Amino acid sequence: MPAPYDRWFGPDAVDATFGYDEAMLRAVGAPEEPPGFAEFWQGLHEQARRVDPAVQLTAHAPAGCADIDLFDVSFTSLHGVRLGGWVVLPSDGVIDQAAVIGHGYGGRDAPDLTLLPDHTAAIFPVARGLPSRGLLPGVPADAPSHVLHGIEARDTYIHGGCAADVWCAATALLDIVAEPPARLAYVGGSFGGGIGALAVPWDERFTAAALHVPSFGHHPLRLTMPCTGSGEAVRRHARAHPEVVDVLRFFDAAVAARRLRIPTLLAPALWDPAVPPPGQFAVCNAVPSETEFYVFSAGHAEYPGDDDEHSRYVARVHALLRS
Repeated sequence: MPAPYDRWFGPDAVDATFGYDEAMLRAVGAPEEPPGFAEFWQGLHEQARRVDPAVQLTAHAPAGCADIDLFDVSFTSLHGVRLGGWVVLPSDGVIDQAAVIGHGYGGRDAPDLTLLPDHTAAIFPVARGLPSRGLLPGVPADAPSHVLHGIEARDTYIHGGCAADVWCAATALLDIVAEPPARLAYVGGSFGGGIGALAVPWDERFTAAALHVPSFGHHPLRLTMPCTGSGEAVRRHARAHPEVVDVLRFFDAAVAARRLRIPTLLAPALWDPAVPPPGQFAVCNAVPSETEFYVFSAGHAEYPGDDDEHSRYVARVHALLRS
C-alpha cells in the first residue's frame, strides 16, 4: 500500500491505486469507438428530445435557505417512465444559470444544495430504477443488480435509459423556467459522472459539465480490476457471459467523453476501491474541450483532508456554473 494510503486506511487495506501513480493515470487512453456508436447515441437522444415531460411541481417544505424555493417534481422520461426529484428556484426570480445535478449509484433522498451558486435554477432527478424517487416495477434498485439490468443488448441496457433521464430532466427544468438562461450545466459524480459523460456530448443545450470520480470509463480495463462498486458485478457477469463485452463498448464513458466540446471540470481520484482510478482518468483524459482538472486524493472513502478537498471542488463547481 503506497503512502499516504497505508496510514489513512491501514497496511492491510486493498491497494485502490490498482498499481497506478498519477503520471501513469494521466497517460491512460480511451478504447476505440465502435462502429455505429454515434448513430446509436444520436438516435436515442432524438427519441428523448421528443418526450413531453409533463412536469408536475409541488411546493416542498422550507429548504432552510431564505433565497431559494424548493419543490418536489415529477416528469416523464423515455418510454413513458415517470420519475421524481427536486427542483430549486431562486426566490427572487432572478436566474443566471441552470443545472441538472446527477447522483451516485445509491440514488438520492434529498438534493445537495451546496453545489448551487446563487441565482441557479436546478433539477435533482433520480435515475430510473434507483431510490428514492426513481423506483420502477421490475427494475432492481440495488447497484449490483441495476447495473446488469438489460445488459444483454444495447437497446435494452438500463444505462441508455439513465442517459435519457438526464436529457428529459433538462427538458423538464427548461419547461419550468419561464425564460431559460443561456447557461445550462450538468454536474454529477460516480454513477452520475459516468452517465453524464455518456449523455452530455449529444445534447447541445449543455454549456458546461462537472464530472467527479466518473464511472463506466474504459470497460476493457474495468473488467480486469476487482472493485467494491458496481463494476464488480459487471466484471463477474462478463466472465460468465463474454458476449456482453460488445454491448459495453456502446456504454463506455471514456469513448463518449471524446465528444465533449464544452468547458468541463474533471475531478478524478488517485485511490478509489469502488471506481478504479484508471477508468476515471480514462474519462477525464479523453475530454478534448476546455478542461480543468481537480484531482482528489481518494474517492468513495473518508480520509484526512477530504472535507477541505470537497469544499475546494464545490467552489470550482460554482465558478464553472457562473462562467
